[in-house]
Amino acid sequence: MTQYVTGTTIKFLREKKGYTQRQLADLLAVSDKAVSKWETQRGLPDISLLEPLAKALGVSVAELLSGEQVINSNRSGNMLRTCIYVCPVCGNVIQSLGQGSFTCCGITLPVQEAEEADEAHGVCVQQVENEYYVTLRHPMEKDHYISFLALISPDQIQMKKLYPEQNPEARFAISGAGTLYAYCNQHGLFRVSASPRRSVSPK
Repeated sequence: MTQYVTGTTIKFLREKKGYTQRQLADLLAVSDKAVSKWETQRGLPDISLLEPLAKALGVSVAELLSGEQVINSNRSGNMLRTCIYVCPVCGNVIQSLGQGSFTCCGITLPVQEAEEADEAHGVCVQQVENEYYVTLRHPMEKDHYISFLALISPDQIQMKKLYPEQNPEARFAISGAGTLYAYCNQHGLFRVSASPRRSVSPK
C-alpha cells in the first residue's frame, strides 16, 4: 500500500467530530495511548482498524486514507443530481446519485454527459392528464436506435428500455418538473426539460 492514514488526518477528523482521544479509543476498543501515538506519528492503526476507524470518524475508508473528505452537497438524495453510466459492450445502465466509479464488462465507465436534444434527436414531451407522453423523431434500426428513455424528477427516476423496431415512445407519471433523457446508441445522451401543465418540445 503506497498510502496510509496519517496522524494529522485522524486528529483533524476526531476534533471535527468533537471526540476526545479517550472517546475515540472507546469506540475502537483500544487505549487512548494508542490514539495518541497515531496522532503524533509514533504508531499506526492496524489495518483491521481502518474500517471501524473510518466509521467512527464519519468518513469512508478511501477518504480516511487520502486525507481528503468528500463533501456531499446532496445529502437529501435529490434525484436531479443523478449520473448515468452506460456500458458500450452489453448496454447495461447504471444510475448513481452523484459521480462514482463503475466498471462493466471489464471497462471503466465514464459518466454520460447529456447534450440538449437537437433536430436529429428531437424529443417531444406532451402532458396527457397525469402523465407525460414522450415521442421521438428517431430511427429504431438494429445499428441505430434509442436504447432507453428516462424521466428524472426531484423524488424519483422512471425509465423505459427500448429495442430496435419498437416505437420510440413512453409514458411517465408526472411528479413535478424534471428532465427527460434519451440515449442514442450511436450519439449518446440527450435531454429536454419537462414541466407539468405545458408541452415541451425543442425548436
